[in-house]
Amino acid sequence: MPDYPAGHSYLNSSGFLPIYNNMKRLFRFRVGGFLGTLAVAAIFLYSGFAQDAPKKVTKAEGMNAVTAKVPPEYPPIAKQLKIEGPVELEAVVSETGAVEKVNIVSGNPVLTRPAADAVKKWKFAPFTADGKAVKALVPVGLSFKL
Repeated sequence: MPDYPAGHSYLNSSGFLPIYNNMKRLFRFRVGGFLGTLAVAAIFLYSGFAQDAPKKVTKAEGMNAVTAKVPPEYPPIAKQLKIEGPVELEAVVSETGAVEKVNIVSGNPVLTRPAADAVKKWKFAPFTADGKAVKALVPVGLSFKL
């Protein structure tokens, strides 16, 4: 889906609104009047509710659910420069307990990449809501110390 600069219309030159899903154009329709506006609003509202947000858990809940932990590698340049400190991450954990994605929240850039790479290899016990396994957003804190 193209990024539009501020002040740019989302309609293409012929007055049609293209609808995208995962970078693929699904369809386009002409926008005009009340019904067109209503249709656009319905599509955007539906697309926002169609994606379930991951369950947010506390750092303690997340650390208690870890079943396999891979330690991060200390980067040689960080050792040489004596760089230490905390790294804060968010792991998106799938329904099976595998880490799907890691978001870097804070930390020295020399340390964040190896920390994120290590957490991607971690395994968690599945998180549940209403008796069903669900995706979860788990805060993770690592500390690099020489």
